[in-house]
Formats: sequence, C-alpha cells, structure tokens
Amino acid sequence: MAQRPVILIVGGGYVGLYTALRLQKRLTRKQADIVVVDPQPHMTYQPFLPEAAAGSVEPRHVVVPLRRVLPRCRVITGAVTGLNHAQRRAQIAPMEGDAFELSYDILVMAAGSVARTLPIPGLAEHGIGFKTIGEAIYLRNHVLARLDAASSTDDPAVRQRALTFTFIGGGYAGIEALAETEDMARYAIEHYHPRLSSADMRWVLVEASGRILPEVDADLAAWTVRQLTKRGIDVRLNTRLESISEDGVVRLSDGDQFASETLVWTAGTKPNPLVAHTDLPLDDRGRVRCKPTLQVQDVADAWAAGDLAAVPDLTKPGATTAPNAQHAVRQAKRLADNIVATLNGCEPVAYRHRYVGSVASLGLHKGVAQVYGLKLRGWPAWLMHRAYHVSRMPTLDRKVRIVADWVLSSLFRREVIALGQVQDPWRDFVAAAGGGDSHRRLPRVPGPPATGSRQGEAAAS
Repeated sequence: MAQRPVILIVGGGYVGLYTALRLQKRLTRKQADIVVVDPQPHMTYQPFLPEAAAGSVEPRHVVVPLRRVLPRCRVITGAVTGLNHAQRRAQIAPMEGDAFELSYDILVMAAGSVARTLPIPGLAEHGIGFKTIGEAIYLRNHVLARLDAASSTDDPAVRQRALTFTFIGGGYAGIEALAETEDMARYAIEHYHPRLSSADMRWVLVEASGRILPEVDADLAAWTVRQLTKRGIDVRLNTRLESISEDGVVRLSDGDQFASETLVWTAGTKPNPLVAHTDLPLDDRGRVRCKPTLQVQDVADAWAAGDLAAVPDLTKPGATTAPNAQHAVRQAKRLADNIVATLNGCEPVAYRHRYVGSVASLGLHKGVAQVYGLKLRGWPAWLMHRAYHVSRMPTLDRKVRIVADWVLSSLFRREVIALGQVQDPWRDFVAAAGGGDSHRRLPRVPGPPATGSRQGEAAAS
C-alpha cells in the first residue's frame, strides 16, 4: 500500500456520504486521499421524497451537495463502469469527456440499490419510479397536471383516465408515496378545482402479497389498510400487475382492467448491478458478501455496506441486516471507524445494531409507527416520523431548511402548482424556432452496463 493510501468510495448515497464525512473528519490529507464517485453531485435523503412530491418540503432541501459537505475529498461526478480489485483499478465514465482508469488502495463499495422491475409488458414505457428526486418532482408535476387536464375537459372518458392513479407495491416507499400524493391531490381539488370533487379521483394500490408494510406487525398493517380505504383508496392485496397497453389500460391478475395515465412502480429494490462488473464475491441475491466487520469476505482492503452488502446481523443469528437507511447510516460510521483502525494497526470492530423500528407518513398529520415495540397511529406517529427523519438528515443546514419548510407550510396554504415546463423545457422554444422535434432532451450522464444508484436523475430546481 502507498505511503498515503487512496480510499475509493463508490457511491454517494447514505453509506458513501456518511463514510466520507467521518473519514475526512478523522484522517488528515497527509494520512489518506479520499475519492468519492457518483453519477450525481448530491446525496438524496430518500425518506423525504414523498414529502417533496407532496410539496411539504422544497425538493432542493432533501438533497445534500457532495462537494459542499466533502471539501477534503475529491468528488468525481461520473459512473463506475467496472472494477478490478485484484489490480486496485476502477474504470470511470465522467459526466463529460473520455473514460479513464483510477488506481486506489482501499475500496468502499457503497453504490446502493436500483428499482427491482419485472418483464411486464408496457411497464418501461408507462411506469414511473420513485427512488430519485427527479422522479419525485416528475410525479408531483404529473399528478397536478392530470388534475388541470380533468378540470379543463367535459369528456368523461378523458377525465376518468386522468384522475385514475395506480401504485404498484405496498412497502413503505409505495404506501408513503401513495398517501402523501393522494393527500396533496385531495387538497388541490378542494381548494382550486371547483369543477371536480375528491370522489372523481380513483387511487389504486396493488400489492402481490397478502399484506402491506411488512416492516410492522400485522395489526398495524391492517389498521393502515382501513385508513387508506376510508379515504377511498382501492387496496388490492394478492394481486399483480399483468400489463399496461399502449393506450394506458392497466390489467391486473384479478381480471380487472381500467385506463390510468399514472402508474407508479415501488415494488422493491435490488443491489446495484454494478457489482456484477467487479471481482468481488457475491451471494445468491447479487449482494457483496461481507464479514460482521463490514470487510468484504476473503478480500483484502475492500469494504461494503448498505443495500448491496450481505452483512451478518449479529442480533439475529443466520440473518443479514435489512436494506434500509437505519442500518446504512450506522454501518457507514462503523465502516469509517474500522478503516481508520486498520490504518493505525488496530483490529476492526463488528457491526451490531438491533433494529429500532419503522415510521411512515400517511399524509399531513397522519402516520403509523412501531418503535421499540411501541405502536403509534395518527398524529403522534406522523410527528415521530418527522422528528426521526429530520434528526437523521445530514448537515445542520439541511435540517434547518426542512424545519423552515414545515413551519412556512403550516402558516400558509399548501403549494399545489404544476411546473409542467420542467417535464419538457424545450417545447415552446423549439416551436418558436420552427423546429420539428419539440422533445429535445437534456444531456444525460453516461451510464455503464450497470448504472449507478441514481443514474440519470433529473436536477432538482
């Protein structure tokens, strides 16, 4: 190893950012060079995506600029397209310019996860994901634009298609995205669309298993279903999405079919496919095999944590830690401390953390939570959700901005403006210039065969 080792951190999400923050605090420039590579120049705090989509917080406040908070690290905005750890070399495709190789000494694999999709006809053409700030902004503008379209027509078929919203997946991401967005749409109709009523909307939740929210006990999951049903949301359990036709007709496994201009896919995640383009050992689920110390199994100078790492859960013998933010943040701190310990000639410490529980927002002043066995519903759970996640948001700057958003939104009316131009910013200019193609696209970050955890994410502005 070089006198001043190069620490390569692949990914700037939970694990990547928190690891880099702790390393730059505990190591001087003379002790190590820290390099962070991610397709995006920011980290997204995903638990706040539903509130960003609903307009409760400003989208820019749920992302953390990497260069701003990591002044002592080299941040490369680009994608790792391949990695040979035996040779300590990584292939990187930057945002602009030619690809290049980067030599390193210590690897931290923190590329996270990507949406787990299925080969369902029409899904790629019509589905909307919900893992990035760009997708949250798009969903917000799209839903509000559908309300505008329905309010501006007298055609019942057009109105019904515009006001039908379908969400696939009943985990925390899907439930929060559905509940927050429905809450926003209901508010918009009641205050700004006198030609519409909340009863005109149809919200459908499709879940392949027999229950939602597997992270909480069955009674809390059943209570959540009852609350959603009271709001007029159609919850379909033991049901799968079969296809989406070219004209937007959704077909379900229970035989039902209906036209819907909005289909949001939140049916789970899988480890970033990037790991398949490395020489790191993987388990049968495509995760990097790790020791309890977060070191990669049987590989020197390689570490991994978060969604793509199979880390033994010492509190549950035989199990691995769940792919959630709670473990990712804590693993990142332990990982950074272990790297510092090994550089100083000390032994690394095993990661051990008992799962605290889960909190979820179901819209403004509504929520569900199970923490240390304590079960909360309604307003107390919603308050706990906000308190917990703002405490986990990186940097004091972002914490203050989010709290300020909440305070202002409680004093004034909710912002329910659709910025449709963001979806296609070139349309008016191309039309004025006499161009034939009004769908010019913003340049995208070059993507490898296995893209980064937030590849292609739109800028939040």
